[in-house]
Amino acid sequence: MRLLVTGGAGYIGSVCTAVALEAGHQVTVFDNLSKGHRAAVAGSAQLVTGDLLDPAGLRGVLAAGFDAVLHLAALIVVPESVRKPELYYRNNLVGTLNLVDAMREAGVRRLVFSSTAAVYGEPETVPITEEAPARPANPYGNTKLAVDRLLGDESAAHGLGAVSLRYFNVGGAHGGLGEDHHPETHIIPNVLAAAAGRAPAVELFGTDYDTPDGTCVRDYVHIADLAAAHLLALDSAAAGQHAVYNLGSGEGFSVRQVIDAARRVTGRDLAVVERPRRPGDSPRLVASSERIRTRLGWQPRHGLDDIVRDAWTWMTDHPQGYGD
Repeated sequence: MRLLVTGGAGYIGSVCTAVALEAGHQVTVFDNLSKGHRAAVAGSAQLVTGDLLDPAGLRGVLAAGFDAVLHLAALIVVPESVRKPELYYRNNLVGTLNLVDAMREAGVRRLVFSSTAAVYGEPETVPITEEAPARPANPYGNTKLAVDRLLGDESAAHGLGAVSLRYFNVGGAHGGLGEDHHPETHIIPNVLAAAAGRAPAVELFGTDYDTPDGTCVRDYVHIADLAAAHLLALDSAAAGQHAVYNLGSGEGFSVRQVIDAARRVTGRDLAVVERPRRPGDSPRLVASSERIRTRLGWQPRHGLDDIVRDAWTWMTDHPQGYGD
């Protein structure tokens, strides 16, 4: 299959590209390199530098002929989305509309979308199923939910086969490809930065939540398991249908448990500085992934220690990240 991967120079996009290549697909990466890294473009994938906000450029790329699109290009930093919602709506929603328009014109009728658990906001029940009310708590989540709805309408009106994958917390590394964000907002690389001596301590925000140890509980999924789910979703995409699946392990770990996992993996003691709660942090966010397990046969193969170990290996092998 000939695939176009938008955002394929980013963390998740690069690993999805690598896994698609390993499965025998031919891949072209489309990325503006504003957040991604040229060195992260996997293997034999061709890189086309371009932007979702350039409709003519998108049409030119898709005119080359593709069977499907993995759409992973997006802005993802929640606090920035609060300060600059217009930036997120323009990039995430308008950019996707441009992509869908170009796909329709080129006759590309299959798409897998990188959605997020942020569409659920503060859940009423945990674990969170796909039937849970979608009530995003920030503009980032709003834009992702808007795209989910756009894809549903496009599928019904024009026969697109679309799948939205709502990620929970992603971590780890695969095939020499890892996480290199600037700034880094994700917990595992930030904890490991303290282990590597790049930060003086781990900052622990909130220790009085109604959880077993007082810290927030989250669901973690390995990047390789996540990428495998994209290929299953791609194979399952059916004309005129929009499917939605949660992607998480179904198991929750507290922030203290993540810190303990980092201590086990690295063999280093980590200083911890306790801070007040951050506004908007939910006590417990854990996925029900029963739907994708039952319908597509997806099974996560890596646990928390595997995720932390692979992230640590990548970080120690790449002390300067991708170096760009």
